[in-house]
Amino acid sequence: MSRIGNNPISLPAGVTVTVDGKTCVVKGPKGEHRQHIPVGLGVETREGKVHVSRPDDSKPMKARHGLVRALIANQVTGVTAGFQKKLEIVGVGYRAAVKGSILDLQLQFSHPVEYPIPADVKISCPDQTHIVVEGIDKQRVGQVAAEIRAYRKPEPYKGKGIRYEGEEIVRKAGKAAGK
Repeated sequence: MSRIGNNPISLPAGVTVTVDGKTCVVKGPKGEHRQHIPVGLGVETREGKVHVSRPDDSKPMKARHGLVRALIANQVTGVTAGFQKKLEIVGVGYRAAVKGSILDLQLQFSHPVEYPIPADVKISCPDQTHIVVEGIDKQRVGQVAAEIRAYRKPEPYKGKGIRYEGEEIVRKAGKAAGK
């Protein structure tokens, strides 16, 4: 049995879940999110809780059962509290600023890097060395944060670059350590 898939998802006040064919729609105070439900799985709402059921105990069906339950739980969290990723910029002359619908990054290239902000994600810069990515879709927030980080990943010698907040960078000893 799937331990995760069998757990019901409790719905906070103000959140509604509707299943339209093979699409689960979750509406809440922060917005609306849709999720495709694979063939064979059933999703129903009873007594303020969402239950996901499967037709048999085959291994692929068990895996999908737990996956769909986790995705719906993330939808409920997203429309109530939302998700956010924080990025730090480390390095002399490295900075970020939001200009309208564009994130402007100065990363010691010969040109500024301009990242267009997607419509379903909110990006803010509390100061020049921090970036906050927020949204209701956990996967989309993580993807946007990874795309921003990919412009200048932290390098192992001085640690300069864009990193997630709290990320540990394994530092290497330089050329002088070998002598």
